[in-house]
Amino acid sequence: MTVTHETLDAGATLPAEAIDAIERAATAAHPHEELFSARAANIKQSAVRDVFDISMQPGLVSLAGGNPYLQSLPLEQLGQTAARIIAEEGMTALQYGGGQGTEELRAQICEIMAAEGITNADPGNIVITAGSQSAQDVATKVFCNPGDVVLVENPTYVGALNTFEAYQVQVEPVEMDDDGLVPELLEARIAALQSEGKNIKFLYTIPNFNNPSGITLAAERRQRIVDICRDANIIVLEDNPYGLLRFDGHPIAPMRADNPDDVIYLGSFSKIFAPGLRIGWALVPAHLQRRFYLASEAVTLCPPPLNQMLVSAYLRDYDWQGQIDTYRSLYAERCEALLSALDEHMPAGLTWTRPAGGFFVWVTLPEGVDTYPLLGKAIDAGVVFIPGAAFSPADGPSNKLRLAFSAVPPDTIAEGVRRLAPVLAEAIKATNEGAAQ
Repeated sequence: MTVTHETLDAGATLPAEAIDAIERAATAAHPHEELFSARAANIKQSAVRDVFDISMQPGLVSLAGGNPYLQSLPLEQLGQTAARIIAEEGMTALQYGGGQGTEELRAQICEIMAAEGITNADPGNIVITAGSQSAQDVATKVFCNPGDVVLVENPTYVGALNTFEAYQVQVEPVEMDDDGLVPELLEARIAALQSEGKNIKFLYTIPNFNNPSGITLAAERRQRIVDICRDANIIVLEDNPYGLLRFDGHPIAPMRADNPDDVIYLGSFSKIFAPGLRIGWALVPAHLQRRFYLASEAVTLCPPPLNQMLVSAYLRDYDWQGQIDTYRSLYAERCEALLSALDEHMPAGLTWTRPAGGFFVWVTLPEGVDTYPLLGKAIDAGVVFIPGAAFSPADGPSNKLRLAFSAVPPDTIAEGVRRLAPVLAEAIKATNEGAAQ
């Protein structure tokens, strides 16, 4: 076995002096270290990826990864479709393609967005990307210089934080309440930053079932958020991978619906179809489209034609809307199982969100409890979660954690919560006893 930091952290049974020696060897500077750019120092592996690897261990209940439940897809038929595409259209599917993406898929994406309320999209303003993660990267590259400011909800998606930090931008969080981003706090934060001479480029927001909190931005706040940003000449980067997964089947209209010039809308097939295909998109205002497209093409050259053609076949030949209905029902059942288990097992002093869709529940422990050190204890107890500190640009401990319900059957969810509850109860007791001394 190769001993790495990960295996050491997992409890390698080596003498202390051997562990010390290996740690020194592992962290010793290689001459190539001096070749790294300043930007590279900001690129780091996310806590979600670290925990994702751990969560694959047999016997662990993983409430960590936000994976879609692919077992509900017609996998055998999709396999036959993929084979047919290669056999009959292989010269197109396996060749280089256009940098903006296929015309068919961009037109189909307009139909998907129309189901959420964006009825005025032009396929010519859509850029196919390697998931919405790639679109976040392109937007940051196009708009941000080192030292520029990006505003985010607090908490927000860890992958976006990693992207922003890699481009050496200043990430500034704005607080949410149960109805999402608070307009008055956003307005005040913008004014304070601009008074300091800061250059704010965009607001990154996940308005529907925010990852990690599960909170949805209230419909009545959405236009106000866009208006505040427009008045300050700030673009809104609206990331909406979960919008169609609202349990009641009635999505809230995106901010982009009535604001085609002020919002860059990011979508993805990762949550509504298959994340392994790595197909997402950006609907870009017409006056920004060319810069965005060229920046995307410079990185990927072209999105993979085979993957796009498989997505198009799925949208054309399968009941994709019926599959989304299946997902809604399945995730609603699992979300309810998680909430019921939390109600039954969790100690006093905790609160949690009650999402109306998406994949996640956000748990808040009493002040003074740091959830990161509890991860190892939870793994020992047979359950995995994501500590809250991963989802904030601020350094320091967090008394919050994320639980994911999307990929776990209801009975297993209940068992995972049952295992986790004593770990949290012990931490709260220790914190209270420490405060009393």
